[in-house]
Amino acid sequence: MFDAGEGAQMAYLRSGLGWNKPMKIFVTHLHGDHCIGILGLLQTMSLKKRSQGLEIYGPAGIDEFLAANIRILNFGVSFPVIINPVSDGVVADERSYVVSACRAAHSVEAYSYVFEERPRPGRFNRERAEELQVPRGEMWGRLQAGQHVTVDGRVVKPGDVLGPSRRGKKIGVSGDTRPTGPLQEFFQGCDYLVFDSTFMDDMGDKALKTFHSTAKEAATLARDAGVSNLVLTHFSARYDDAQALVDEAGAVHGSVVAAEDLLEIEIE
Repeated sequence: MFDAGEGAQMAYLRSGLGWNKPMKIFVTHLHGDHCIGILGLLQTMSLKKRSQGLEIYGPAGIDEFLAANIRILNFGVSFPVIINPVSDGVVADERSYVVSACRAAHSVEAYSYVFEERPRPGRFNRERAEELQVPRGEMWGRLQAGQHVTVDGRVVKPGDVLGPSRRGKKIGVSGDTRPTGPLQEFFQGCDYLVFDSTFMDDMGDKALKTFHSTAKEAATLARDAGVSNLVLTHFSARYDDAQALVDEAGAVHGSVVAAEDLLEIEIE
């Protein structure tokens, strides 16, 4: 999860996700609309009898914020919570993915994140596996995991049944920020980028003063970074409809949508 604003636990409930799943939360900065929902989320997870540990990442002060509020609100947590202050570079290095952080340009210490899958094995060729008389089940799974198997004394290698390896997907999340050169480089080649688009271009001075971005600026950064798809987010309350921001960004970048509650995007 990237950021947890007000009512995060209700959105999580409506999403149908399990309460005991392995999970990490990455907080971009310590403004309430990006982090206050963690408190309700922790309480609800405890009520749902969560037992899995939860890792929370964020800028300096994230540990104090959580500890002080848990003490003041006087609630217990039924599972381990591990808090990790972040800085530029890799912040989570897992078997199948890596999450990296880059300092954003906002009014408080803030970070943008990139979630990047590691290269994935090639597609499994069922017909070829059957030709080689590899039994279905465990042996197919081992080959897909990159392991050799032995069938009637013959060694079958993953390369015998797998196509070329596939590049992992790369997803960027800006948080609140001005567009910057380092962020453009950081988001280079993202398949999807969720970017701050608080204002339209005619409010550029306001965006500059408040350390936010316009829809046009978001689209320009995405275009120059070679981003395939742009998701606009964090709209000012002055806009009743995000379509005008999408139109503005769409004049610069060819694939733009507006974020909305419970929006689902299938990343093929």
